[in-house]
Amino acid sequence: MKSFLNRRRAAEPGGPSHLVAVARDSSSADLAHPAGSVDTHRPAGEPGPHHEAETAHQQSNDHDSADTLDYHADAATTARMPIHSGGAPRPVSTLHAVPAMPAHLSGRPVQIADGASFEALVATHAMTTFRSFRSFDYTVTLLFHGETLGYFVALHQDGALWHAFRAADIDSAGAVFHHLQEQATRLADGETRIAQLSAQNVLLARQIEDSEAQAERLRVDLQRHAEQEHRVSARQHQVRKDVAQMEAQRIAAQAQLNKAHRTIHQLSVTSSEGVPHLHGR
Repeated sequence: MKSFLNRRRAAEPGGPSHLVAVARDSSSADLAHPAGSVDTHRPAGEPGPHHEAETAHQQSNDHDSADTLDYHADAATTARMPIHSGGAPRPVSTLHAVPAMPAHLSGRPVQIADGASFEALVATHAMTTFRSFRSFDYTVTLLFHGETLGYFVALHQDGALWHAFRAADIDSAGAVFHHLQEQATRLADGETRIAQLSAQNVLLARQIEDSEAQAERLRVDLQRHAEQEHRVSARQHQVRKDVAQMEAQRIAAQAQLNKAHRTIHQLSVTSSEGVPHLHGR
């Protein structure tokens, strides 16, 4: 009996397809209708069972040949299609856009917003600002679009849009806002340090200026003190000199006065010698 080609899957899933020749089992038909037997109940002129079996076998062969041609025509396509356990190969599912989001927000309904559409909504004042954070040139805003019930979180640098995200709920938008706020804070750390150092430098310069002015005043005071001490010392020297001179003058005058007193005394004594002595009665 003729054989036909049957499609058979490989033993392991995902393996290649093979064409296996399978012998047709005719033992049942041969046992039911042995060679040379005659069906006594068949009317004259009606095809017998053996003739019907041959007709069915011929139709099966034709059908198998068509299947074989179809298989060879689609062999390349079938070989490239993934093979699954049981049933025909599954069709390829339609691809959908995967929401883009920050790494730490995995699993949250957050997507990257289109920059042009976002700026158009901002320009038309179609959104309401819920939160705003600014650190030097970096600004983070959380906005609500009432028409679509959507939330937008944007990061601007020096007034220019840098990042824009769209969230489906306020919790996700708040998480994105917190993430961008931390990012803006980190980016502004340098600006913060510059502002702090600038203020410290100005303060130190002012303190240096004040210290130098105070030191100058102290130098002037010390110089004036030294000059004054010099003048005082010179004055004291002159005073002592004058005192010594005047003391000498005093001593000389005192001596002269004493001499004059002695002279007067002597003259008085001499003058008194010419006066007679009167005796009392």
